[in-house]
Amino acid sequence: MTLVREIGIAVRIVIITLWLQSAGLAALIHWVRQALSSDAHRLGPFRSAVLVVRLTAAVIVLHGVLILFWASCYRRLCFSSWESALYFSASSYATVGYGDVVLPSNWRMLGPLESIIGVVQEILHRYVAINRRDAIQPAFDALLGIAD
Repeated sequence: MTLVREIGIAVRIVIITLWLQSAGLAALIHWVRQALSSDAHRLGPFRSAVLVVRLTAAVIVLHGVLILFWASCYRRLCFSSWESALYFSASSYATVGYGDVVLPSNWRMLGPLESIIGVVQEILHRYVAINRRDAIQPAFDALLGIAD
């Protein structure tokens, strides 16, 4: 019965993660569209650089939220300290997984699951960036000094 319980908990963690990813990405797309719709004609190199830095910071924050969510799950289920939970979550999310901190044997499948989520999140961000390049291309063109 404990295996069924653990699988159920893992499925709930993944579902919540997917909702967080989707909501964060939707908010990011909405923000970029809004920022570019009113200012696309006024994008100079400085404003473009600011936009790129803000966009990058927003993506880092979104990754941080997911790492923190997984760390809170690890803290509740596996580790006695936040330090270990956060360290394990960050290293697993980044698919590094040094092995110096390990999960208890009954929860050890959560680590690879978080790694898969981290990879999927990165692929999703790249996919959206490539498919939405028409929306952000003016910022990069202005940043690089490319004229139409």
